[in-house]
Amino acid sequence: MNSVSSIAARLLLTIAIMAGTALSASAQEKLRFAVGPFQPTASDTKKAYEPFFKHLATQLGRDYELVVTTDWAGIAIALANKQVDIAWMGPWGYVLANNEGGGEAIATVKYNGKPSYHSIIVSRPDVTIAKWPDDAKGLRLSLADAGSTSGWLIPTHYFKSIGIDPKTYFQYRDGASHAAQILSVINGQVDLASDFDRNMNVFLERGTFKADQIKVVWTSPPLPNDPLVVRDGFDPALIKKVQEAVLAITEEQALTLMPKNYTGWVAANHADYKTIEDAGVAVGRLKPKTVMK
Repeated sequence: MNSVSSIAARLLLTIAIMAGTALSASAQEKLRFAVGPFQPTASDTKKAYEPFFKHLATQLGRDYELVVTTDWAGIAIALANKQVDIAWMGPWGYVLANNEGGGEAIATVKYNGKPSYHSIIVSRPDVTIAKWPDDAKGLRLSLADAGSTSGWLIPTHYFKSIGIDPKTYFQYRDGASHAAQILSVINGQVDLASDFDRNMNVFLERGTFKADQIKVVWTSPPLPNDPLVVRDGFDPALIKKVQEAVLAITEEQALTLMPKNYTGWVAANHADYKTIEDAGVAVGRLKPKTVMK
């Protein structure tokens, strides 16, 4: 091989190596998104939330993949294990992930213009509860899975704060999805069930059940809405871009990019979820922190 051919061969080899390196880097840069089980099925959740994540990836100029977890604890584990980069998750799941060093909140979603919501407990109208919770003793109570903020943590904390152990005070069960909670009351499987007001209102809007089929017997103080969370060790420069991209979403854009009634985001950090963290400590699921992150 003459010198010219040798140089050309080396040049082609160099280009091939550089191209391969670029492709490898591109693959590594794919953003890994995750979202919790907000809808009745995983396919429903993906359909409702993917437009938002697609928009975010486009704004960042990156390819992406989106995973829908089957329970609230699962998304916290995925963040803690660095299996995902950015997650839209419930407040309690976030605090669990943060406690394990698995993530940091950078924004809180707005629902009908507000960054807060409420945990509720509902019953059928024919269940007589003149004085709550005294008249509810011995009734069948269903709480959601232990990774749920409004479905498990907050009602459990509430009962503990007034000296009630729900496992002995009621005919107790837990572990259900939010999609099943109110329906289990209407169908007569239980007398009481936890949920959150946003979820109840969505079902009412869809006509899944009618307002006269249930009554709310308890409502919590305001709770911070779902956070957008980045994993531990994520690129700080990219975190800033992510936050800027979501805060720039207008109410008009939210109509097509986000599930119904979500209207955008506000900036947040871990301190905004102290109420949730304190509840986790109170029920014995978290150890107290000397200093908040």
